[in-house]
Amino acid sequence: MMGAGKTAVGTQLARLLAVPFLDSDSEIERAADRSVAEIFARDGEPFFRARESEVLARLLSGAPAILSTGGGAFLSDHNRGLIDAQGVSVWLRADIGLLWQRVRSKSTRPLLRTADPLGTLTALLAARAPLYGLAQVAVDAEPGLSVEAMARKVILRLRQVPGLFAGETAETGDGK
Repeated sequence: MMGAGKTAVGTQLARLLAVPFLDSDSEIERAADRSVAEIFARDGEPFFRARESEVLARLLSGAPAILSTGGGAFLSDHNRGLIDAQGVSVWLRADIGLLWQRVRSKSTRPLLRTADPLGTLTALLAARAPLYGLAQVAVDAEPGLSVEAMARKVILRLRQVPGLFAGETAETGDGK
């Protein structure tokens, strides 16, 4: 969900795991030579979502990395299938209060350009939460938790995924 910390936590997670960090929205912007907001305004959400799926497929077929997707990417059955087949999906779960605190002063959120952005955000979270709940791993965000602490919390949960870390078992988490 927007404001959950995908970019900040993902970047720190990539540093801690010594793998590249990729952001699907940045890749889309680079290919289109315009911002996500400009793509939404000029071409509409369906066009953006199609490009998003193309970029996800390309990025997921590459070397291991931490991939941050836009908040709407996981809503697509097709995208969830791509992610589940080639990676591990992680939901950074945050309540509406924390999300609103993080996004309320940002003008870069095209879906919140409404008369009632908090109401829109609340409705988006309510609609998306059941699909986000399909993620393989969920990690709760907390107010006041640093980006590094959240990234370490994600690693702890990822270590519970059998076979994810080479040579490591879910039981030991120690590389043996």
